[in-house]
Amino acid sequence: MYLAAAARLARQRAPALHRTIATTVASPSAPSSSSAAAPVSLSNVEASWTKLTPEEKASVHQQLEEVQKKPWNELSVDEKKAAYYVAFGPHGPRAPTSQPGDNFKILLYTAALVGAGASLFFAIRGLGAPPPRTMTREWEEASNERAKEMKLNPITGITSEGYSGKGFVQTK
Repeated sequence: MYLAAAARLARQRAPALHRTIATTVASPSAPSSSSAAAPVSLSNVEASWTKLTPEEKASVHQQLEEVQKKPWNELSVDEKKAAYYVAFGPHGPRAPTSQPGDNFKILLYTAALVGAGASLFFAIRGLGAPPPRTMTREWEEASNERAKEMKLNPITGITSEGYSGKGFVQTK
């Protein structure tokens, strides 16, 4: 099933490549070449695909187009592999976007940035002033006692009946 799709995709792409080659050869400014593209072996297309010139790739497309007109059970394994690779291989828009080892680099740079951010945070915090004296637990408890003496917020606050909140105490 996937080989039929490979054949269909190879046939759809082949005319576009033929047209670009035909217009390139037909242009008067292009130097004429007396030798046509030599037929490329379909036995190991996967290994040699990146090294092929556009003309050789078009030749491979053309060869595959002719080969795929035969019944599929008559095709060799190499021809089927070549058809599949040309149609669905990791080249062109399906080429991998990351290289081996990129994940380690991302991890390393992320750890470095987090470490730099943490060191900057603690450096600035270390250079800062100590907390004010009103942020101590003793001061906040004294503020609670003072609020009870002054009967602040008698309906829902610290001096209400059954109040069980912390009042002004914020520190741990």
